[in-house]
Amino acid sequence: MKSKTHPLLFPHQRSSAFISGRSAFSLVELLVVIGIIALLLAILLPVLSAARESSKRVQCLSNLHQMAIAAQSYVIHNNGLFPVAYYDAYEGTTTHSFAWDLTTIYGPGRPTEITAGLLWKGHAKSPMTIQQCPSYEGKANYLIDPFTGYNYNTSYIGRGQNESITSPVKAVSIRQPASVALFGDGQYVAGANKFMRAPFPSAGDESFAGRWAGTQGFRHRKMTNIAFCDGHAESLRERFVDNADGAANVAASTGFLSKDNALYGGREP
Repeated sequence: MKSKTHPLLFPHQRSSAFISGRSAFSLVELLVVIGIIALLLAILLPVLSAARESSKRVQCLSNLHQMAIAAQSYVIHNNGLFPVAYYDAYEGTTTHSFAWDLTTIYGPGRPTEITAGLLWKGHAKSPMTIQQCPSYEGKANYLIDPFTGYNYNTSYIGRGQNESITSPVKAVSIRQPASVALFGDGQYVAGANKFMRAPFPSAGDESFAGRWAGTQGFRHRKMTNIAFCDGHAESLRERFVDNADGAANVAASTGFLSKDNALYGGREP
């Protein structure tokens, strides 16, 4: 039996005629599909965002743990002492600005050089990149620092050149290392900070003013990450703002780890 075709249609016209005979989506159906896609995106995007931030928080905890292990290695090779938080040394007109994380060498007539800090002393290849918090994109303490976001317990552990006590503590003097903060997510109103401060004066920094500049950033879904002197790292949610220099100075989403100096190495208010 012969197939029925319209004898007066050319091939391209036959194709068009065939297509025009097919059923197509109505406007209502198209709008329904678009609505379903939009609904799915509204549901999935927050979930994906939370998953990304959770991944960053885990990476941050890993970074802090590695830094704590590096500090323990430093203690072993330096007479039981933790690294000093900061000090400057001079060679003629050249300044060597040593800090726990990075060392900056500068002077007239020479390019500024940034190398590994005191924490990495003795490491053949210092992994300085782990000193960048994956959730922090703000300004560094020193604008030329290539990596930023973490701070070091300066009040009780590292101390430094301009502190009441300049030398760092010995590890054996810390009675409860699992409860004393070592490194954490540093942040204050102007950006990051690399020197963690207790909220109230300690024997090591009793003359220091501006404690609100040594706060922690609660940037991991309203939590802050901390590495302790025993090497473990964890996330803390509770945020405190009272301090010797005024709670009003503490920036939003930043704060201290305890209402007194308990988690920094002391308990005196």
